[in-house]
Amino acid sequence: MHWGSPVYLNFLILLPVLAIFFIFAAARKRQAMKNFGDSVILEKLSSSKSLIKERWRRVLLISAVGFLIISLARPQIGTRLTMTRRQGVDVMIAIDTSLSMLTEDIKPNRLEKAKLEISSLIDKLKGDRVGILTFAGDSFVQCPLTLDYNAAKMFLGIIEVGMMPKPGTAIGEAIRTATESFIKKERKYKILILLTDGEDHETDPVQAAQDARKEGVIIYTIGIGTKSGEPIPVVDEEGRIIGHKKDKDGNVVLSKLDDAALQKIALVTNGKYYNATPGEFELDKIYDEISKMQRKELSNRLFTQYEDRFQYFLAIALAFLCIEFAIGDRKRK
Repeated sequence: MHWGSPVYLNFLILLPVLAIFFIFAAARKRQAMKNFGDSVILEKLSSSKSLIKERWRRVLLISAVGFLIISLARPQIGTRLTMTRRQGVDVMIAIDTSLSMLTEDIKPNRLEKAKLEISSLIDKLKGDRVGILTFAGDSFVQCPLTLDYNAAKMFLGIIEVGMMPKPGTAIGEAIRTATESFIKKERKYKILILLTDGEDHETDPVQAAQDARKEGVIIYTIGIGTKSGEPIPVVDEEGRIIGHKKDKDGNVVLSKLDDAALQKIALVTNGKYYNATPGEFELDKIYDEISKMQRKELSNRLFTQYEDRFQYFLAIALAFLCIEFAIGDRKRK
């Protein structure tokens, strides 16, 4: 026998507790009657009550509770084979981990906001494979495409600024790495979601997007930051802000959102650009776009499904309760 919700079996410990309660209550009742008055008179007054029926009612009540608990634990007897098919698209998510992502023009900072957006998007996916790529001056696939969303969120949790050895913001390199992570022979079912502040003047991200389009990749970009910008914090080993980044002339560097570049990247691949919002409405729009796309078959799986039989135990519990109610506690005349 298999159990669908075995945790409810722990409540079976209530049965001996209930039995002890009934025994204790009966003893207290007898003692109270002795203290109330003459035992002979009380015995005559209560002669119509059947002690045997009263005991049977308690047994039936305890048994009904036991079968009810068993039914809640969902006993499963017998199996059947079921084929499941999962269809979806491949979604690679690229997240910027450069130093500018510590800027706090979006609270708590750009990186944490990006991670919240990714986590919310993963929660929305149904049957799609998801992967995570981090980039700064270079890029690396932290989590290959997978159907295991919990694993993807585990990798997401360890992402932090400085994890990439080379500084900078190489968006073009990230697009090329993401393109290589998809299946080469396919020319569709490929989605790249890029979360960054958009500051890249070295790796030609627009050309990288054009190359990605040839491979069937559609890029959605999410701008993390504001156009006005803020200074880039400098933190110590314990994560405390100890100052702000300065240029070679000693001036504080402002990091600003370059949404124009991100719009071009998305436009080249027939994707769309969105600015990050507190309500994360852009995620709903991106997911709606993804859900409308043609989907491929990602997996076929034959698994054993157990048959629920809780209804039989529930019926027995209800029958015992009906019998307990019907027999009463009086002797037959």
